[in-house]
Amino acid sequence: MGSFPGHVLPGTLFLFVGIWHTWCSIFRYVSDPNSFRVRVWSPVPGFDGRLKYLELYIIAIGGFLDLCIEFLFATHLKIFVNGVLNPSHMNNFEHSGMLLMFFIFGVISLLSEKTSSLPLPEGALCLIASAAFTAEYLLFYFHSTTHRGLEGYYHRVLVLLIALCILSTITGTLVPTSFPVDLSSGISITLQGLWFYQTAFTLYGPMMPDGCHLQGDNITCRSREHEIYGELLANIQLFVHVFGVLASVAGAYIYAEPKFGRRSPPSLEDG
Repeated sequence: MGSFPGHVLPGTLFLFVGIWHTWCSIFRYVSDPNSFRVRVWSPVPGFDGRLKYLELYIIAIGGFLDLCIEFLFATHLKIFVNGVLNPSHMNNFEHSGMLLMFFIFGVISLLSEKTSSLPLPEGALCLIASAAFTAEYLLFYFHSTTHRGLEGYYHRVLVLLIALCILSTITGTLVPTSFPVDLSSGISITLQGLWFYQTAFTLYGPMMPDGCHLQGDNITCRSREHEIYGELLANIQLFVHVFGVLASVAGAYIYAEPKFGRRSPPSLEDG
């Protein structure tokens, strides 16, 4: 069982990183297509370099804060009961493991970029990021098998989006000059963040489908027909998010290409 803040907090993190990654991918490609390279993170320009590593700091600090919320605050520091992990907070412990992986990715990336003690190529950072997504995938995959009904359906959609993040990140290691691969990574992360928000507002907020309600720690529907209606509604919501993100990406490219694109000199054949 989750909660509204438990989905909004990671959703905000993924949404910010995904939008930033997508825009930077478009900007770098239109600026110089020939030298384009896949990047697992993108520096913030200007400000005399003070905000260059902002994305990595947000990942590391955001992951750490969310980790503390799941592991310390949500458990009320009752981590062990009778010498074993508190069975009432196993979900929080699972979430903590996932968040720990993203925190590790952020810290390793900062050490690699800011120090000479851990120099890593971009491909290695992509693999570390894919390991963090894989941990997240396994967590929500097993969540989707234990969460039944409408809640389980929303988790299965989330698992699909996480799988796209894994695939695009690993492919970035294998095809390090591909603009579509880098762009797909940003899009999939953005969609994951949006779906966290959608899950929060649907299952734990004001958008609960008709005939379904939150009862204690479970989401129940009055009949199978109401549950199917909720699942069909989730399909429509996913389509709206995908369409909206793709339309926004197309708009961003149309805006960026004439404004930041490198113009090649006209050839003799052009007259």
